[in-house]
Amino acid sequence: MYYLHQSIIHTRAEEEFSLLLANGANHRDVLIENYSDSTIKHIILMEKNENREVMITNSTGDIISSSDKSYMLQEEYQLLISDLNNEKDKILVSDWRNSSYIVSAHPYKANDQSGYVLMFQSTTSINQMVNNMNKHFIISGIASFIVLFIVYALLSKILTRPLIRMKEATEKLSKGDFNVSLPYLGKDELGDLSGSIYKLANDLERLKDERNEFLASIAHELSTPLTYLIGYSKIAMRKGLSEEEREHYLEIIGEESDRMKDLVKNLLDLARMDETSFTVSKEYFWANSFLENICKLVVPSYEVKKIRLNLVCESDFQIYADSIRLEQIILNLLDNSLKYSNENSEVTLKAYKKDEKTIISVIDTGIGIPADEIEFIFEKLYRVEKSRSRAYGGSGIGLAVVKELVEAHGGTIEVKSKLGEGSTFKITI
Repeated sequence: MYYLHQSIIHTRAEEEFSLLLANGANHRDVLIENYSDSTIKHIILMEKNENREVMITNSTGDIISSSDKSYMLQEEYQLLISDLNNEKDKILVSDWRNSSYIVSAHPYKANDQSGYVLMFQSTTSINQMVNNMNKHFIISGIASFIVLFIVYALLSKILTRPLIRMKEATEKLSKGDFNVSLPYLGKDELGDLSGSIYKLANDLERLKDERNEFLASIAHELSTPLTYLIGYSKIAMRKGLSEEEREHYLEIIGEESDRMKDLVKNLLDLARMDETSFTVSKEYFWANSFLENICKLVVPSYEVKKIRLNLVCESDFQIYADSIRLEQIILNLLDNSLKYSNENSEVTLKAYKKDEKTIISVIDTGIGIPADEIEFIFEKLYRVEKSRSRAYGGSGIGLAVVKELVEAHGGTIEVKSKLGEGSTFKITI
């Protein structure tokens, strides 16, 4: 606005200079063509007005005629007139800010007469124009400031306020308060950021719930065997017990100790799973001997519960996998079937080769899994049987470990189950 203001003033002043030079040149040309007293009077008469004056001098600087009858111009510009020595039209006084007139000089020669036509243009009109323009620019400046303030307020509402709300939401998240709500801001970058913060809040809320559930589950899982260990150890130390009773209580203590050992092992596996530290070293090995050795490990537990374990592997073939990790997978599945199968039932371990892939299935006739819970069974600490009784005793960790190990092999695991009829876990690697 300052640049525009100065440019307009400069242009207006240049227009006044050009107009003054043009009028003076016209009078000079008329005087040259027809130099006479009547011509001089005619020129003086034409410029006799409030804004412009004309003065005609001879070669010595004496005034021949002037439209200024008060002779104030002669007194004010006498020194300037006496110093004229130029044969070209020019502006003698251009300081319109500090002078009452701008002055132009136009030399002439006619009928052995020479001198100057001096034009005097009042600077009042220019100063009035500048004052009016200053007033308009001040009004425009104030209006522009108001408009900019309104635009700023709108931008603040559209851009800054959502950012402030997001900042407040992140501060609430950092303090552990995950109950945040953010407005829908569209599909631009702000909208994506708002959606990400809202998703983060939900994820943190879910993780908080999972952590609390995890701690509650671990506390319960550890407290149950510890309660049995403490209780039966005190009973076993009583005097007057028969050897048969003492041996029975010691067997219970041993069972609970093994249960605690398995639980701690599963917790370690769970920790490794969170750290993605499962390593898989694949190699070729024969299926029959591998599966038979696994069955030998678990048969005693199955016999105690009076469950029959069947191995079905019709043809021997080579498996390309990590034998230690694959054994851990199958043992977890067999242990899961053992826990959730009733006495005098059967569990089948089946393996075969198809399209260069190894398929291993664990089939039981146990309590089964409800259809609406199958998708959750591989989540950490999830249990189909919620009572945590000694009859089943699962920790909800084994299947989560199984899924991670299968995926570490680049394989898949599928589950088919019917409530009250049993389940089938199918591994493809």
